[in-house]
Amino acid sequence: MQNKCNSEGLYPIALRITKSRKKREIGLGFRCYPDEFENERFTKKHKLHKKRNLILSEQVLKALTIIDNFEANKINFTLLEFANKFTGTTKDDILVFDFFDEIINDKVKSGKTGNARVYKDTKNSLLKFANNRALRFNDISVAFLEKYEVYLRENNNSDGGIAVKMRQLRALYNDALNRGIAKEEFYPFKKYKISKLKGKTAKRALTIEDVKKFLKINIVEYPHLQNSFNYFIFSYYCRGMNFIDLMKLKWSNIQGENIFYTRSKTNKQFVIKILPPVENVLNYYKGLNLNSKYVFPLILSESITPAQLENRKMKTLKKFNKDLKELSTIAGIESNVTSYVIRHSYATNMKFLGVSSDIISQSMGHSNLEITQSYLKEFENDILDNENEKLLTL
Repeated sequence: MQNKCNSEGLYPIALRITKSRKKREIGLGFRCYPDEFENERFTKKHKLHKKRNLILSEQVLKALTIIDNFEANKINFTLLEFANKFTGTTKDDILVFDFFDEIINDKVKSGKTGNARVYKDTKNSLLKFANNRALRFNDISVAFLEKYEVYLRENNNSDGGIAVKMRQLRALYNDALNRGIAKEEFYPFKKYKISKLKGKTAKRALTIEDVKKFLKINIVEYPHLQNSFNYFIFSYYCRGMNFIDLMKLKWSNIQGENIFYTRSKTNKQFVIKILPPVENVLNYYKGLNLNSKYVFPLILSESITPAQLENRKMKTLKKFNKDLKELSTIAGIESNVTSYVIRHSYATNMKFLGVSSDIISQSMGHSNLEITQSYLKEFENDILDNENEKLLTL
């Protein structure tokens, strides 16, 4: 029996299936008063209790048969797949938001909580735009996407924010195509181009001179910023290490003169030589004797779930970016410094020092050179502009 009743005080009866600690309920089309249903059966107070209980037994048997068939064929089924089988829903009838939930659950179970959060944000945004109505994949047309884009702009989303949501929706659609849920003939992203949302962004990388200004801060005068000051130095001199990897770094990752760790986003393994600024940061935290397996005081529990880690990351990253803004003001840096800017700054300054893009790409663990080039595009445009100005001296 489900929790919500109708205006007459009647409660719906549903079949509940639980798998991997996730639950799904499928309505069976019956309603009754609370005293007419007990221990998963209709009581004698219900005038059709015998007939209803017989139907319930048949439905339970049907559910068990479906599960047995999945297991016999060694199919690791999802709750959505079970529900579709139970209700006789065809792939064409699968709703976009149901598929969103399946993908989000898969991401969470595989530890990709950050990716799950982006999918969830996109789903919630799309739900509001669609006024909570049921959507099928063939409803998502070019016209639909253009109206959704207008909706996002009206709600103060930037080009970058809109692009993120559109990419997640495209990724969802691609997954649906691969599983035979959506049809190629309705695919809207061949005509709707997300690339058009790339606008001119503000400069994101710090120059080498800016970094020097940052390092000259007398942090003793600002004890409340000590940790964030250390995180900046550590990330910058560790090839622009991502904040989540900095969070998760353990003392066991420090071996001799090197840091060994696996990047969370790509699962690539890194070996980084410890430079003097990094060694100073490590010595600082060794001296604190925090009695933790983690290097930095960012994860407070020795046993933390992926969801808790994601929540902790969002909270501490927000504080880190706030502190970086204060530190940049102290240093006299006009740029808006964030954790992401540190990574861009590492790449840009390596390029400025003459390091090839290929080596920078490998150093940062990018999957392809195109990603690195996007980091360095602003730098290369500035160089071209400066060279172009030489025409004025002719």
